[in-house]
Amino acid sequence: MSTDERQPAPALDLPTDNGGRISLAALRGKPAVVYFYPKDDTTGCTREAQDFTALSADFAALGCPVIGVSRDTVKKHDKFKAKYDLAVVLASDEDGAACEAWGVWVEKKLYGREYMGIERATFLIDAQGRIARAWRNVKVADHAAEVLAAARALG
Repeated sequence: MSTDERQPAPALDLPTDNGGRISLAALRGKPAVVYFYPKDDTTGCTREAQDFTALSADFAALGCPVIGVSRDTVKKHDKFKAKYDLAVVLASDEDGAACEAWGVWVEKKLYGREYMGIERATFLIDAQGRIARAWRNVKVADHAAEVLAAARALG
């Protein structure tokens, strides 16, 4: 499945924080933001979740849920969400199937070491379930505001 813009979004049906479950199929008819991040409670991932949380009322006004996805467990998501009072849905992809389907499980390099990990990426899904915008290799600063502007532009 492709994660290119204007293509149908890959399926997403995952357990979430607080014992919930989220699926894109159930959200059809309204836009959604799906962002993939490497790990709960790390500097960049915390900042990204806090930035989306700070704009959560604006996304809610658009009827646009914001869903963060990592391979952390639901239990870790619960602790992360409580620690920082986060207002985004955190979905757990423990087996990595969603990361694979969305093309964000990639080879990374750090200090000359190569390893597999989650690429920080965000997808804006339109009401028809297509990818309206895709941001790859995201830099956290000002990203949530950019995503919000794109969501507003969907009209």
